[in-house]
Amino acid sequence: METLAIRDEYIELYKVLKIENMAASGGEAKFLISEGLVQVNGQVDTRKRRKTRPGDIVEYNGEEVRITGTEKG
Repeated sequence: METLAIRDEYIELYKVLKIENMAASGGEAKFLISEGLVQVNGQVDTRKRRKTRPGDIVEYNGEEVRITGTEKG
């Protein structure tokens, strides 16, 4: 399982897919989400701008990414 450290309180779901190269572009990420192909914490979520927070696990196509936080400094 990969991890993605974020500095802010949350990151939008489609951005996770894009940053982690699970989708080639933001548009592709939004399409995958709208088609019900992405899960957050084991549940399908079709909200493209869903706020994922530290502790959430995003899954697509057999790949998993855990969102983690970093200290603000």
